[in-house]
This record gives sequence, C-alpha cells and structure tokens, in this order.
Amino acid sequence: MIAFGIMTLTPDSEISYLTEIAKSAKTFEMECFQFIPSQINPHTQRVYGKKFDPKSNQWVDDEFPIPSILYDRCFYGDDEHSKQCLPIVSWLKSRNDITFLGYGLPNKLELYESLKDTVLAPYLPPTQAVSGSDIIFKELETKEKIIIKPINGSQGHGIYYIKKNDKTFHVKTEKQKQIISRIFPNKVKLLKWLKPLITSKQYLLQPYLELFNQELQPFDIRILLQKNEQGNWGERGRGIRIGSTGGILSNLSAGGTATTFTEWLAAIPPKAADYICSELDYILGKLPQLLEDQFLPLFEIGIDIGIAKNGSIWILDLNSKPGRKVVLQTSPELKETLYHAPLFYAKHLYGTEKHERKSIYEKTLSH
Repeated sequence: MIAFGIMTLTPDSEISYLTEIAKSAKTFEMECFQFIPSQINPHTQRVYGKKFDPKSNQWVDDEFPIPSILYDRCFYGDDEHSKQCLPIVSWLKSRNDITFLGYGLPNKLELYESLKDTVLAPYLPPTQAVSGSDIIFKELETKEKIIIKPINGSQGHGIYYIKKNDKTFHVKTEKQKQIISRIFPNKVKLLKWLKPLITSKQYLLQPYLELFNQELQPFDIRILLQKNEQGNWGERGRGIRIGSTGGILSNLSAGGTATTFTEWLAAIPPKAADYICSELDYILGKLPQLLEDQFLPLFEIGIDIGIAKNGSIWILDLNSKPGRKVVLQTSPELKETLYHAPLFYAKHLYGTEKHERKSIYEKTLSH
C-alpha cells in the first residue's frame, strides 16, 4: 500500500474534502494519513496524526512514519505556528525519499517578477512593492485609484482600494462580508492610518482596474487546472464569481456568489464571447509550462481572470493550493473527479522512475 499523506495547519482544515479523498484511497491501493507538520517528532521522524480507517470511514489517531507522497494543503499566515511549520515543510521538500504532489508557488510579487518578461506580460497588472508610503502617494497623483494587497495574501484578506479626491482620500476594504468605507480629510490623516498597516506586513501596489459588471458588482473568472493520471495538465472547470454591489472582492469567502461560465458567456455579445474564449485558451496554454520552467513542479493551479469595462483581460491571481467551491457549485457533477484527482496523480508519481524524480529533488535543493 502506498502511504499518502495530507498536510494541513489545523486538524479540521478542509476536513470534508480530505475525507472524500480518503474514502477512495483504498481503491487506489493507498493508505491515507492526515497530519500537521509540527506533529513530526524530530528525533524519531515519526508522526502523531490521523489515519483513515476505511472500515469505519473515520479518521483515527495514530503514529506512523512520514508518508512517501505528500499533498500540501497548508495555508500559511503571519502567526507563530505558520512560522514554526514553514521550515519543517522546506526540510520535507529537500528529502529524496518524499515526493510532493505540488511544490507550491512563491508570493505574488515574485510571481509577477517571474512572468513580466514572458509572453503573458500584457495580461499582468503593473505591480510594485510598497516599500514606503511615498510610493502610494506618488501613484495616487498619476492614477487617482489604486489597490494595495499583501504579497502573501489569500481569499481577499487585507486588500484596500484607495482613491484620491480633490482634497480627501477614500479607502475601502471588505471584512467579514461587509464593505468598510472611510474618508480621510487630508494626507496627514491617511498617512497616520497607512503607516502601521504597511509596516506590519509586505504589500504590493497595482492600479485599480474597473472589473465590475453592469450592476457594479466586482466579478472574475475562476479556472481550475490539474494534472491527470498521465501527469498532463488539463482544465477541470471554470465559473464566474460575483461580489457585492460597490464592493472590491468577488471571493466566495467574502460573501460572493458563483454562476456558470456558460450562462455568463451567453449573456454577452457573440464577438466579445469569442474574443474572451480565444484569450483564455491562449493564457491556459502557456501558463502551466511557464510556471514549471521557473519554479518547482505543481499539481494544480487556481487562476483568477478579470475582465475590465474596456474589454481588457487580466491575470489577477495564481494559486497553487486552490479551493474547489466555484467549480463544485457550478459543476456539481465533477465532485468525484475532483476527489479522485490527487490520488490519480499520486499514483502516477509513485510509478515514475526514481531517476526521473531525482531532478525534482535537485531543483528543490537549489531553491
């Protein structure tokens, strides 16, 4: 039996998804384990985690060796536990007896730097690091509207829209599914609010793009790519995420809703629909290879595409640990496919000759 391990930062993270994977593991001749990186005993190199029992269909506490194939579903934050787990995962990636389904992507700023000189450059919003408040005020002088976001952010957390009016400044964000809006009467007041924010974590700055529909709801296209049982990239599904009127986020975690891509496409002029589909095909045809040429091998990619009022198409975000909500809500018939995908690809990796995998490990060490 192949030992298939799933790593999370908390025991209940994505538990329904992980359980569905585990229920099918036996038919793939696999044993399924779940653990937190900090549960590895550094002396014995054994893990105190959970093993899935196919007879009771339950996770049970267990102690076991580190599984030979790992599916990393850890979402790191700025907390101490994340900082504790990161070096452990780096150590696991350096071991030549362990294979990861996917080795992850760097932060948003590094991703931009790696893609800005490729054929996909026209689809990337101009992006720069927020090294100080001066950069923000300089951009506001020329663009009037900007977005700042954490370089390690996910699910829309910590994104701020800033607009310069004649004398005042308008700041907008979304927290706990609520739009929070504030007017600062002058630059001094904005600076007082801004400084603690940009010194607490690293931010990037982009121009504000008019990415909303006729109802002034922000929306984007979420596309899920995964590798199949032969190790080849393919699209699993795509859907439209729609946010609140007047908001800045379309994320489902921020209160957004999902609709099918087909339904959305049918509501726009045929010429525009053909153009969008052609552009999406081009992006999806180039992106996986470009990423794997520059970084470590991946298993899945979540791609967020924005379409501005003027018809321009933008790659808004790339995620190596994507969620499945949009695809499951818009194409529920894909449930089994999505639950089986990690197992199929794990089986493929396990069957790959050791010498073929060696180059992956060497690349891991070089990073």
